[in-house]
Amino acid sequence: MKKILCISLLSLGVLNCKNAKEPKAEGHQHPAPKEVAGTANKVLSPHTSVMAMIGDAHMHIDYSSPGVRDRIIFGGLLPFNAVWQAGAHMATWIESDKDLSIAGQVLPAGKYGFFVIPTKSEWTLIFNSNWNQHGKDDYKESEDVLRFQVTPKTLDTTKEHLEYSIIKKNDSEGEISLAWEKIAVSFPFKVSN
Repeated sequence: MKKILCISLLSLGVLNCKNAKEPKAEGHQHPAPKEVAGTANKVLSPHTSVMAMIGDAHMHIDYSSPGVRDRIIFGGLLPFNAVWQAGAHMATWIESDKDLSIAGQVLPAGKYGFFVIPTKSEWTLIFNSNWNQHGKDDYKESEDVLRFQVTPKTLDTTKEHLEYSIIKKNDSEGEISLAWEKIAVSFPFKVSN
């Protein structure tokens, strides 16, 4: 009876996996807890995601969001001219269930690791077929599906935590942006029919 009640409460969302006595289901994961100011177990790079519908295309970005924490990020913690996984911990991934046109190239529908190579004046943005990797440990340029350059913009105020956005322009066009520290980069895309 207790097991049935627990399962019923779980299905209603009353209990979470930490309260259940049964082992977790294979592959069942919860996002890391959000950072809470003043707590001893502060999450320094919380796991988060952003999603949007652009016309019929479902867009999803999954990443861990590191903080500045009084550090010099670009050209300091992250050296210029080096590949970065565009987040903390696991590589950031971007997924679309429709083909996208980006920088005059077609990105087929799918899930991709998202990497960048920052410099002072130009960033290389990379979609890589290996989306499931820790950091850039397994990154191989030979697995790149699409590469293009963008010009970074300087922000007026410091963006403490890395943040991605998907901005809908209309039913077939959007923009993806990332901002952290005093830098923002963005790129437009078009949903292919």
